[in-house]
Amino acid sequence: MRPMMMTRRFALLGAAASLSGCSALSTLNTAATPLNTYDLLPVTGTTPGRRSGRTLLVARPDAAAAIATDRVMIKPAPLSITYLPDARWPDELPDLMQSLLIRSIAGTGRLGYVGPGEGGPVPDLALLTRLDAFQAEVTGDALSVTIDVTLTVLRDRDQRVIASRVWRQSAPAADDSAAAIVAAFQTVLNGLLPDMADWVAAA
Repeated sequence: MRPMMMTRRFALLGAAASLSGCSALSTLNTAATPLNTYDLLPVTGTTPGRRSGRTLLVARPDAAAAIATDRVMIKPAPLSITYLPDARWPDELPDLMQSLLIRSIAGTGRLGYVGPGEGGPVPDLALLTRLDAFQAEVTGDALSVTIDVTLTVLRDRDQRVIASRVWRQSAPAADDSAAAIVAAFQTVLNGLLPDMADWVAAA
């Protein structure tokens, strides 16, 4: 294992344990330290199709409490969870993913309206999302990221399930820096979001 990766891994493994021993003052100081904020970009679908006037409501994704945060999750071991100490998302991850889905699906130009439920028209369809994994994983001397998402399209008037599908994809991180880890997440989304957008638009 490379020295840098070893150092980073020990830091990640020790981060959660060290929190319990911090004094109140140390905890307050840590909370007051600004974190670098990293964003992710939407990627629209590429499959051509007929434009319709249908409206789509994209609900806020469901996720476990450990995922539903603005921190970047790291799993140094299968049963261990911690977070990058120097990075955060611009919003809680379910809200960020909702925005990415809305912009990616709307970018196909195949639906009349795509947006959240608040303030939009009465929807023809609703998109439900479950985030089962959105994390970086340490395996030996390798660092990779994994995203696991389930999408379900409902017909709004009777709540009938029209289609449901699971996407799971991983990509290696170039190194253990926050920037490299976020870049790996974007690499995965570059593959997932266009396929998701085309699939939803065709439902």
